[in-house]
Amino acid sequence: MKSDEEWMAISLEEASRASSIGEVPVGCVLVGPNDEEVARGHNLRESALDPTAHAEMIAIRAAAAKLARWRLDDLTAYVTLEPCAMCAGALVLARVRRVVYGCDDPKAGACGSVFSVGLDEKLNHRFELTKNVRGDECSAALKAFFAGLRAQGKRG
Repeated sequence: MKSDEEWMAISLEEASRASSIGEVPVGCVLVGPNDEEVARGHNLRESALDPTAHAEMIAIRAAAAKLARWRLDDLTAYVTLEPCAMCAGALVLARVRRVVYGCDDPKAGACGSVFSVGLDEKLNHRFELTKNVRGDECSAALKAFFAGLRAQGKRG
């Protein structure tokens, strides 16, 4: 069985793929109950011109298609950045069992930083949450990406 740190390393590889095509480096891997990779994704908002093309959304759609079901209640999501409200909501709606993330998102995080979507007892589903797995590496990837944009005089 791979550890949370090993799965997060794979999510970091996905984040690197995003960065290599000019996307914000966020990666997500969905893992099944037998420690098998089910799906993965990275940010594609700029490439797809789609505001919903976050890493988690890409991975959730791929997992649902692969498994031919929308209930992903036996999966764990490994995400390099704390999911936003949209992604945390999608993880709740998909009934994902557990979410593991790398670094906090103090501006848009919905797993404790700004909101607590996946933990809200008013919702019909909540997920287990593990924070700060390889958080320094995840944070460093984001900081390097945005520093590069600023050095080029682009938004960031």
